[in-house]
Amino acid sequence: MAVLRLKFTKNERDKLAQVLWILNWISVLTGILLFSLGLFLKVEINKRGELMAERDIQYVPNMLIAVGLIACAINFLGGKICYDCVDTNKFLRWKLIMLPYIICTFFFTFCVLVGALMCYSMRGELEESLNLGLTEAIRFYKDTDTPGRCFLKRTVDMLQMEFHCCGNNGYKDWFQIQWISNRYLDMSQKEVVDRLRSNVEGKYLMSGVPFSCCNLNSPRPCIQQHVTNNSAHFNYEHQTEALNLWMRGCREALLEYYTHIMQSIGLTVLLTWLFEVMDACLSVLTGVRYLQTSLENVLRQGDLNSESDGWLLENSFMETARTNLNIIKCLGKGNQIDTANNGDPNINVPSTSKAHYGPDNVPLKEIPEAS
Repeated sequence: MAVLRLKFTKNERDKLAQVLWILNWISVLTGILLFSLGLFLKVEINKRGELMAERDIQYVPNMLIAVGLIACAINFLGGKICYDCVDTNKFLRWKLIMLPYIICTFFFTFCVLVGALMCYSMRGELEESLNLGLTEAIRFYKDTDTPGRCFLKRTVDMLQMEFHCCGNNGYKDWFQIQWISNRYLDMSQKEVVDRLRSNVEGKYLMSGVPFSCCNLNSPRPCIQQHVTNNSAHFNYEHQTEALNLWMRGCREALLEYYTHIMQSIGLTVLLTWLFEVMDACLSVLTGVRYLQTSLENVLRQGDLNSESDGWLLENSFMETARTNLNIIKCLGKGNQIDTANNGDPNINVPSTSKAHYGPDNVPLKEIPEAS
């Protein structure tokens, strides 16, 4: 017995096809939205790619872009199928494609959910990439005359001013590296030479930070040099002068920025997934299935303008499950037989053991017995 059998007139079948066509085009718009979100995230990551380590963190935007394109293709195809199904004769060209279309739609809905979850699971890899990338960028800050690194000083300075941050984890990161090139050190000064000699690696280290670390809200002129030396400045206490320098590290600032973007994108993709689930249940599972079965039945009847029955399943749930299970078992047995027969090339050759051949390899004619 068919499950949820309904009768459809010619006018009802046409209206159903038109409604499904509209739903598919709405789903095309959701595919464009997914593609746009993935492209936006990819651009934002590439915008500061030189501050990130060479790690594969592009898989999330690439996934969203791919899912968006697939959504546009599948739903455009679904819209074309539903549009042609208004004409019963055109339905014949899509008859064999409708079942694969239904399967692809449900698989795509699962991919949208995976894309939403990936947006929330990207934080750990992004944090590690930023940590390594910012460490390298700060280390090469002074190499303004080295090809391939000359842009890093400007990049880091712009980053610290835009995001109100300093260093990787904080302003003290600048104390541990030489961020002033030797080209700008006066080697005639004894203080400079002694500082270079006092370091095992010959680096010019000091308790100073670049100008881009200065807090624009500070009421006093920015103190960049001898930051931790209270006696070097009048009325100064570095532990209480929180407004003098940006206190937050750039890794934390960038991570917070990208996390906000990914959470917003993840929420949008999740809402898109919920819409796709509803659309798949209403449009694909129900609507397209009713349209498919009703058109197949009207073709069997021969009268294209007559009423026809439509259903979700031709048999009951148990009978359908039992039939599909038997098909799978038969396929398995068929593969076993084929595997067993692969060793005998003459398995399907008819036997000739009863035939009699003459000396010229020609079958002998039978001599009729005398009556």
